Amino acid sequence: MRAELLEQIYTVVAQIPEGRITTYGRIAKMTDGASARMVGSAMRHLPDGHQLPWHRVINASLKVTEHGGAVRQREKLRSEGILFDGAGRVPTECLWP
Repeated sequence: MRAELLEQIYTVVAQIPEGRITTYGRIAKMTDGASARMVGSAMRHLPDGHQLPWHRVINASLKVTEHGGAVRQREKLRSEGILFDGAGRVPTECLWP
């Protein structure tokens, strides 16, 4: 992935406010050519010591994608006041932007 595109993704993710979430696809649309999969890849390969709120990025179904850090991601979101419905979805009113 081009460094400029990666930087765009990280810049968008850094802007997601506490208590809000967005999707891989929404982030992709805010860049110059990234796909949702590219955003997911960028989230999986964050550099050590980063301060990005990676946990605020979820899938288009408004669920946390199942991966090795999914439990931690849900915990971090709950600690910010994000609630999940019975199907594990986040309410649409939590979407940013």
